[in-house]
Amino acid sequence: MAHASGPAIDVLTPAEFTHKESGVHYRIYAENGRGWLSFDRPGDPEVQGKRELLYYIGSGRRGRSYLFETDGFLFESPVNWYANKQIWDMAPAYETAREIPLNLPAYTSCLHCHVSGMQPPAPGTDNRYPEPPFTQNGVACERCHGPGAAHVNGGAIVNPAKLTPARRDDICMQCHLEGKAAIERPGSHVYEFRPGDQLSDYVRYLLLVNAKGSGLGAVSQVEAFAQSECRKKSGDAMSCTSCHNPHQSPSTEDRVAFYRGKCLACHGAAFATKHHPDRPDCAACHMPASASTDVAHTQVTDHRIPRRPQVSPQLLESPEETSSLPRLVLPRLVPFPDTKTDPDLRDLALAWDAIVESGMSVAEPQANELLAKAVKQLPNDPALLSALAYTEQRRGSTDHARELYKKALALDSSLVDAATNLGVIEAQAGDLKDAVKLWQNAFERAPARSSIGLNLARTYCAAGKFAEARRFILRTLEFNPDLPSARKLLQSLGGSPATCGP
Repeated sequence: MAHASGPAIDVLTPAEFTHKESGVHYRIYAENGRGWLSFDRPGDPEVQGKRELLYYIGSGRRGRSYLFETDGFLFESPVNWYANKQIWDMAPAYETAREIPLNLPAYTSCLHCHVSGMQPPAPGTDNRYPEPPFTQNGVACERCHGPGAAHVNGGAIVNPAKLTPARRDDICMQCHLEGKAAIERPGSHVYEFRPGDQLSDYVRYLLLVNAKGSGLGAVSQVEAFAQSECRKKSGDAMSCTSCHNPHQSPSTEDRVAFYRGKCLACHGAAFATKHHPDRPDCAACHMPASASTDVAHTQVTDHRIPRRPQVSPQLLESPEETSSLPRLVLPRLVPFPDTKTDPDLRDLALAWDAIVESGMSVAEPQANELLAKAVKQLPNDPALLSALAYTEQRRGSTDHARELYKKALALDSSLVDAATNLGVIEAQAGDLKDAVKLWQNAFERAPARSSIGLNLARTYCAAGKFAEARRFILRTLEFNPDLPSARKLLQSLGGSPATCGP
């Protein structure tokens, strides 16, 4: 964990490759003590550039991502290092990208698990961090033991082993649980959690039950472990630290014996003489590695600890129930770790809305119904109002959507999506002045959102204000230099006479 982040130049592996789908040539190299990523598309002189790689995140066991900065905003590199195959390749979700994704924000949800002393981004932004964005490399003591100031002054630090089982487990869950949806509590952020707190006061996690093919994601250790017979039979006496020493990892030579010892601590030494005594690597059979469902070139250790791996169930899936479900019956969303109770209406509505946005369009009616009910219950919740407004906008109920967006922004003016979408409604209604005002404010705080920059450029272009249109296109291309629509518009604006394109 101590090696989970740091200066990029410390762990840079020089390489170059051409991404087949986009035709872009990437080069990773060091120069004058600094790490760089360059990119170009052979035959297209307009597509070329470079970014300085400032930081890495990831210990290197599975791989590493790299971060660069553009005008004070922190982004993830479009290419990652994958340790299992010892290769550079596109970042997750960009394997088939046709363009160069240089506008992937370094969100707090990713950053806070890999660094210590993370400084929150500027209000109203996703990724404009102070310099430096974090004050310590890797995962330091305070992540598990709480702020060290009290200890320095002679007080006690948090000992996870002396906390209640739930709060002990929360410390691991803050980074080793992802779930299907994570809904932050109103006014709270997961990175504000401190050891000894109750994690659910900051964020609620929800999992899908009876979802075919859920598999194992790269961050699924906690929910998988909860399914294991070891955990079920041991109860609260067993935790992540029953098998893992957070202060050190066993060497490659000692790994098999170390984890076998952990198994025999519960199963007894006599068990070793009758259960495959010639095969000491317990984990190889009962915690096999399988391909991650959400990160390419990456394997995940199966923390379900299946007795018979070849018939192991999917993550939180009941095969008997799933096989008989009608095709249009949705899986259930349940809160984790308490999967026996129903989630509250706000969490459920926002979780289904997030799942719809991730691609499960069949759940859209469910999400819409729950959002409407949740807004009636919590009429002053800006997240709910904005989410419901978007569903109304898609359905063509623009007057209702406008009303909801305005109320959401009155409660929380930092909502970029609400401002952007309200701007679209106002522009379609002919109120370009209000639309531009909304978009400009949003674009200042989220310049990597190319759609906002394009909206502004096209609006100014249509009004004959070509210089302003060009300014916003150039700003868009700073963060997304390979965007075809922006490049075409810039070319049209540079013509004589200037036009707004075909």
